[in-house]
Amino acid sequence: MNDSRRRRTAAASCLAVTGVLLAAGCGGEASGTSTTSELKGTPVKVMVWAPEDTQGSAQPGVRLTAQAYEKWINDNGGIKGGPLKVLTCNEKNEPDEAEKCAQQAVAEKVVAVVGSYSLAGDRYMPILEKAGIPYIGGTGVSAAEFSSPMSFPVNGGTPVVFAAHGKQLVDEGCKKISGVRYDVAAAAIVSKFLTLGVTAAGGAAPKDLKVPVTATDLAPQVAAATKGADCVSVILGTHSDLFVTSYVQSGADTQLGSVVGNLTPELAESTGGASSPLEGSAITGYYPPVSDASWKDFVEAAGGNKDIDTTNGANETAWVAFKVFTEAAKTLPSITSKALVDELNTTDGIDTGGLTPKLTWQESTALPMEGMGRIHNTTATELTIREGKIEWAESGSTFVDVRKLLTAKASG
Repeated sequence: MNDSRRRRTAAASCLAVTGVLLAAGCGGEASGTSTTSELKGTPVKVMVWAPEDTQGSAQPGVRLTAQAYEKWINDNGGIKGGPLKVLTCNEKNEPDEAEKCAQQAVAEKVVAVVGSYSLAGDRYMPILEKAGIPYIGGTGVSAAEFSSPMSFPVNGGTPVVFAAHGKQLVDEGCKKISGVRYDVAAAAIVSKFLTLGVTAAGGAAPKDLKVPVTATDLAPQVAAATKGADCVSVILGTHSDLFVTSYVQSGADTQLGSVVGNLTPELAESTGGASSPLEGSAITGYYPPVSDASWKDFVEAAGGNKDIDTTNGANETAWVAFKVFTEAAKTLPSITSKALVDELNTTDGIDTGGLTPKLTWQESTALPMEGMGRIHNTTATELTIREGKIEWAESGSTFVDVRKLLTAKASG
């Protein structure tokens, strides 16, 4: 893959708002667990896919998280006494491969596709929709994830987190804001909802600064972003380090901020830890910080595996999606795709143990914005980088709901 293509891939991956092994073959089954054979109930088969062995938005941790959940749930009695069986597929960050993964899911007659990561939702969702297979979790980027009746997002995706990010920046005192993102059409949604969040919170529309996808020295962008601004939102995905490197070299002291997966704990550690210029950055997320007690089971299941980054948004979404699947499936007399879809569409609220508010996909809770009818959870979390780690912005913080902010602007 040439450098230009790698940059385009990285730029697209920033929209997923997640952080950056060997590839998992399409359709490859997850390894068995020691307790699976002891579970006497009917096996419950699902699939997860994500890009591996590729540049840009490679997310091997999604598969590893799914497999860790499989072992953890089977060690704890499975689902209704039967073992969870996770099939995996490497979609390679290619739309054609994502289609193949969806076709594999249909051929394998999985009950659901759970906690996957892909930017090609417009290609695989029609396949799942035709087969009646629900898609639980996901990246929260493609139009189909926001609109397909088979899509059950566990968070509000790009629209919600960027609107919430704009609000957080204003609430923390930012008056003149610059947003830095890649110069690709797909990244326009970032600017749109960041601007919406800032202006709805009473701030002035931020500058929208675009970075060429082939750029490696971002000194010009740092100069433009920090000039006349008191806060800069850095939205370059796993290549946010390029901006931070040039920022440090420039000697600027403009406050930085981002959404999860851009300004990471690793980047803070590499630039000074507690004395890093990232210390105090406003970080907007979907979920509580990993230090919160609600992540106890995930941390336990990861078991210190260095290849499972429990702070990675894609991995966290995979875990939450599997929690949702389990909670819904265990209420069903017979676990089928149709029964699962019916349960998800009518539930009064699925409890994720504090990782999200109770989740429902009833028509009455849908976000009333055109093309976004499958977004029901309109909450985000306000976080910060403190001593090199992502923590709650303030003690006692909880979920912030931006539904009114979004709908007020939509109706206005």
